[in-house]
Order: sequence, then structure tokens, then C-alpha cells
Amino acid sequence: MRNVLAGEWMKAWTGRTWLILATAGIFMSLLTSFGYASTGDEAIALGKSTAAAVTDDMAQAWMMTFLMSAVFGAILVTREYSTGAIARSVLLSGGRLRLLSAKALVATAVGLLNGVLAAALAVLCAFTLPGHFGYDGDWTGHTTRIVFGVVTVNVIAAPWGALLGWILRNQLATVLTVIALTLLVEPGLQELAPKVAAYLPTIAMSSVYLDGKPELLSVPLALLVLAGWLAAAGTAARQLLLSRDVLQG
Repeated sequence: MRNVLAGEWMKAWTGRTWLILATAGIFMSLLTSFGYASTGDEAIALGKSTAAAVTDDMAQAWMMTFLMSAVFGAILVTREYSTGAIARSVLLSGGRLRLLSAKALVATAVGLLNGVLAAALAVLCAFTLPGHFGYDGDWTGHTTRIVFGVVTVNVIAAPWGALLGWILRNQLATVLTVIALTLLVEPGLQELAPKVAAYLPTIAMSSVYLDGKPELLSVPLALLVLAGWLAAAGTAARQLLLSRDVLQG
């Protein structure tokens, strides 16, 4: 299994996929964090916010990186279907389930790296941006928990994307599904039925990075829900991988 993991780890860094996705996530998060910092002085002066609340918002802006982790996981699996290399990868790995496990583990590791990078940049923004607008940030224990939540959802999102890739087997379809669920479908359902939507993956992740909406699940329950979604997706991916021809779309 060690050789399979090493091979999949090398594949993960082949090309510019991670760099492009990481850059996109950093750009979106930095832009949002800068927006919170630039309006923070006025909000604080008017009594509408506090330095601690603005700092929390800046840190929370980095949760956007979890979408890039999910897309990376999806591409890690589906690009082998798009190039036709999947059959060779199955043979070289020694079995379908070994390959599925290896890709899930590698995706998780890359998600962790993405989360750590996001956390480091969140800390950097929180301690540098406010000073440019004439006030000091206020890092609290709550801010620390937000950052840990950002790392956690990156770790969860990457294998989630990879498992969806095993289920759908098409790169464009999987990437569009991940993006649509994250940005459109689940937020839309949250507006219509917030208590029900709290159990959906994207919304459960918002509990983990402490989004603060009253209808969200507690962090422990949200983590259990996310574990359930991963288990369900893993079961579906396993059954489809074992029951279908490896090249079948």
C-alpha cells in the first residue's frame, strides 16, 4: 500500500491543478477578508461591531478554501477517467479498493495542507490588515476555534470531492456538482428549510467553522453528520466501483 500511496501522492502534484485551485481560493478569501478589514473601522466607530467581531469575520473568510479542496479531490479521481488511465491505475495499485483508499487518503492529506495554508494566511490577515485602516485586530479564543474549523472543513471536503468523483466518474459533471451543491443548491435549501438544510454537507461544514446562524447544528453533531455523509458516499463509491466495469461511465 505504501507504493500505491507514493504513486498517488506524485500524481496529486502533477500539473498545476493544486496551484490553480489554491490561488483561486486565496484570492477569493483575501478579497473578502480585505473587505471586512476595510469597513471594520467605521463599523467599530459607529458601535455596530467590535474589533473582535471584525477579526472573527476576517478569519472566517478563509472557509472559502474548502470548495477548492473539494474540487481538487474530485479532479484527483476523475482526470484518470477523462484520460483513460484509470484501468492502468487499478492494475498497478493491485485492486480497485486499494486505489479508492489511496486516492481518498491522498486527497485528505492535500486537504490538510490546503487548510493549514488557509489558517496561516487567516492569522496573517488578522494581524496585519486592521493596522492599515487605523485600528488593531482582537484575536480571541473564538477566532482560534474558527481557524481550526477552517482547517477541519478543508480536510473533510477533499475526500468528499474524491468520493463524488468515484460515483460520477466524469470530471466536468463532478466539478459542476461540487460547485452547484456548495454555492447554489444547499444555500438555497437553507433559505427554504433551514432546520432541514442544517444536515446537508455544506451547511454542516458552516457549523464547524462557527458561522453563527442560530439554526445550525452544534459542532459535535455537525461532525457526526459529516462523518455520515462521508460514510454514505464511501459506501456508494465502493459498490459502484466493484459492480461496474472500471471504464464504464
